[in-house]
Amino acid sequence: MRIRIVAFSRRGCELAQNVRETLKDHECKIYSKTSAESTGTERIEGPTSKWTEESFKVSDALVYIGAAGIAVRYIAPFLRNKTVDPAVISMDERGQFVIPLLSGHIGGANDLAKEIAEGTGAMPIITTATDIHNRFSVDSYAVKNNLHIGSMSVAKDVSSLIVDDKRVGLVSEVPISEEMPPELDLNGNEEVGIFISYGRSDGPFKRTLKLTPRCHVLGIGCRRGTPLEDIESLAEEVLEKDNISVKSVRAVASIDIKSDEEGLLRFSEKIGAEPVFFSSVELASLPDMNFTPSEMVKKVTGVDNVCERAAFAASKDGEIIVRKVFRNGVTLAVVREPVRLDLMRE
Repeated sequence: MRIRIVAFSRRGCELAQNVRETLKDHECKIYSKTSAESTGTERIEGPTSKWTEESFKVSDALVYIGAAGIAVRYIAPFLRNKTVDPAVISMDERGQFVIPLLSGHIGGANDLAKEIAEGTGAMPIITTATDIHNRFSVDSYAVKNNLHIGSMSVAKDVSSLIVDDKRVGLVSEVPISEEMPPELDLNGNEEVGIFISYGRSDGPFKRTLKLTPRCHVLGIGCRRGTPLEDIESLAEEVLEKDNISVKSVRAVASIDIKSDEEGLLRFSEKIGAEPVFFSSVELASLPDMNFTPSEMVKKVTGVDNVCERAAFAASKDGEIIVRKVFRNGVTLAVVREPVRLDLMRE
């Protein structure tokens, strides 16, 4: 995670150093807004509100060392929603308590607070209902297992039912563990339920929370200057034909000479997938998977196939389920990664 820590006193700056050491597996930067000694920090010269606004855009988490009210006042103008807000944590300058204030589940603030507490000896103050009742947290589970959450509104309803000792339905089109949380009902007879699928169906319940495993990689090759619309059109046609939800696409892969291709980058951004690029040497060195060869592609790129090879290279133990399809100067292939979910373990 990209974490920014800010302190407002000498003691707070000293604690910030300990927090950074605790979070050494993360990318941490320490800032200070104090006239006291603040060695090892970067001073905030302008308004802290401006610093906060910038930090919301570039950070995954913010840690305010000082009164909780200070953090609340600074972050209030920049709150949007729980799917995009960074994790925000407040910690008193004596290091007694560490409190997740924002994005406890989706942003990871609860887990980060526990990590800080374990390393500094502080007490984590967790207030989210599913955590304090030790119940299944659907949004936390989804984030940790790379599942797209179809509706935050329905996710809220699911959590409310679980906290109120009600069971919610569960239907899964991907393999799941035999043992599961008692809050979930495999009979699928509930009004509100969870549907796990990388297909295009919206699910079987009156109010369905669809969780989509992000387990597909699209390999794409294209002519220079190919517009977004041509890439998007072919991708949509292929995904619809093979009953694949676009929400299940976690990456778009190609050759590195396409890393500045505007249409390709815009497509990746539009569907929320990570763009990944490989050199011709990396693509050519892959094990033989009966990739569809093309001498023309080899003359231009240095490798006989881009889309299938790139999709396979970007995947984790994936299998090619759609081999090279070509239209309007675009080639596309799809690789599916194996999915098996253990609902008892986040």
